[in-house]
Amino acid sequence: MIESLLVANRGEIARRIVRTARRLGIRAIAVYSEADAHLPFVAEADEAVLIGPPNPAQSYRDTGAILAAAKSTGAQAIHPGYGFLSENAEFARTVESSGLIWVGPGADAITAMGDKINARNLMAAAGVPVAPGTTDPAVDLDTAVAAASEIGYPVMVKAAAGGGGMGMGVAVDEAALRTEYDKVRAFAERMFGDGSVLIERYFPRVRHVEVQILGLADGRVVALGERECSVQRRNQKLVEESPSPAVSPELRERFLAAAVRAGEAVGYRNAGTVECLLDPASNEFFFLEMNTRLQVEHPVTEYVYGVDLVEEQLRVASGLAPTFDPDALAPSGHAIEMRINAEDPKRFLPGPGVIRTWVEPAGEGVRVDSGYTEGNTVTPFYDSLMAKLIISGDTREQVIERARTAVAAFQIEGPKNNLPFFAELLENEEFLSGAYDTAIVSRMR
Repeated sequence: MIESLLVANRGEIARRIVRTARRLGIRAIAVYSEADAHLPFVAEADEAVLIGPPNPAQSYRDTGAILAAAKSTGAQAIHPGYGFLSENAEFARTVESSGLIWVGPGADAITAMGDKINARNLMAAAGVPVAPGTTDPAVDLDTAVAAASEIGYPVMVKAAAGGGGMGMGVAVDEAALRTEYDKVRAFAERMFGDGSVLIERYFPRVRHVEVQILGLADGRVVALGERECSVQRRNQKLVEESPSPAVSPELRERFLAAAVRAGEAVGYRNAGTVECLLDPASNEFFFLEMNTRLQVEHPVTEYVYGVDLVEEQLRVASGLAPTFDPDALAPSGHAIEMRINAEDPKRFLPGPGVIRTWVEPAGEGVRVDSGYTEGNTVTPFYDSLMAKLIISGDTREQVIERARTAVAAFQIEGPKNNLPFFAELLENEEFLSGAYDTAIVSRMR
């Protein structure tokens, strides 16, 4: 097993990784920016290194500073968490060429899945269903118009190098396409340094379902069930649950088989997620993208499958077998995760500030993965995620009832927070029925 681990991230996920590392007897090393000096993950690590000012480009995305910290502390491996450098193939290669262990998939897999058009084409060749769309970038507006005419409106205009719900727009006709194409292309060039655009069929009523995969050290790829991620705002997730209330045993079998094929197609190792769109009317699903990292919502899978995914990542990176029997994976119970963000619960606009009160709920089936505590400041420099409230139980109904109690008991004063939204969602008839889709939040607003 790896003996020392540098966590190249911050907040909730850094604290989460540190916790598992220390449980396994691994020396946990944190890196932090000046803005994060007083956060819990810094204090809880065995060692912590200041790597720069609040600006992520000068700290958490500064590969030179992170590698220097790894060298100075004698770190054996680097875990990138999610966001920041987690899907940066060049960084993964640099880590490994520096003689360190990269706790994640190989750089080639990251590269292959990092471009949405290339990923679509690879998946189609592997027999994974993909939505009708372009097989090459729409290099100019005329090409995009011609592609959309062939695919049929409405279409989704997507940044080929995008991710996390960023760089996307919907066009219902040619006039809208002309506007969205220029907007997405400009955004993609500014944010990703790559203006390539993909045109794909847009499904007005659709569910977002993803499958957790794990590429084992012996070369096998296994699937640890699916997660329902359809409660979203601005194409970004707010709530995830496992198993999905929309997925039958027969459909689950198809989902998991497709996800394993997707992983095998790129020789996948370590943890990853195959994201799909599910048409609830036809039960057809289509590959959306593969996230070549640990997902924010991994705890719901941990509960349902009884594993610690961070531990499994470390075991794969160490060349060790998993803690579970890959041939006897079986889900049990239900779990729901709610992302507690420092944002307005109505318009979902960021609302940073000093945390005057922070009281976490407790009780059976209640877990809080938090990045902050009382007295900390949520700054505007990073994502608004403060904590994840994860509830588990025997049935979906039991989990929802526990979630209501936990949301009511969670006390946060200072920054704005979206707890009132979750209280509303947990009484929403559409959500309670399980028959919801990605437009549920907009219908609530």
